[in-house]
Amino acid sequence: MTLNLTPVLFEQLVDGLVEHGWYQWPHAVTDSLCQALLAEAEYHDTQGHLERAGVGRGAIHQINSSIRRDEIKWLDGHTAAQKAYLDQMAELQLQLNRSLFLGLFEYECHFALYKEGGFYKKHLDSFRGRASRMVTTVLYLNPDWQADWGGELLIYKEDSDEKLAVITPQMGKLVVFMSEQIPHEVLPTHKPRASIAGWFRCNASVTGKIDPAK
Repeated sequence: MTLNLTPVLFEQLVDGLVEHGWYQWPHAVTDSLCQALLAEAEYHDTQGHLERAGVGRGAIHQINSSIRRDEIKWLDGHTAAQKAYLDQMAELQLQLNRSLFLGLFEYECHFALYKEGGFYKKHLDSFRGRASRMVTTVLYLNPDWQADWGGELLIYKEDSDEKLAVITPQMGKLVVFMSEQIPHEVLPTHKPRASIAGWFRCNASVTGKIDPAK
């Protein structure tokens, strides 16, 4: 099972990243794979396997419910659905490196579940000058999402409060954007909302010190 990665679509994706810093890709992943991944996310939720998401990494990591209210579980590739999705992201990584010479060397991702009232205020996914996370992906797992359910992803212009896009979290849609460049926000959701948030990382290791650390 591969991404719906036709030459025309990939050219549009690359042009979107180069010209605007982001791209919205409807129906990138099949409904059947999304349904399998959603079932896993819901299973982990019922079994209490999810953990509250925090802000910051390493020593500065903290839980702050005024900034974000979602629960997460990292994918490890140990199920058929996870392996299929990670294989698709590996394919995308290869194509991005060939076209944009980004030096992406690995991918990490987690389920993200927003319960009713969940949100994530405006933020960047990577600090400027610390190119650990280079490219962000968000895959939505929500079937038949309704406009009045909220939970949209807002894409902002770089260094600005100007809104460039309001993206509904519809099943199979993949949003790809530059992690250091694109501020974004998840609006409060009125229904449970599921996605997989992921990051392609750049190897910035120096003299044996691993950067970025996981």
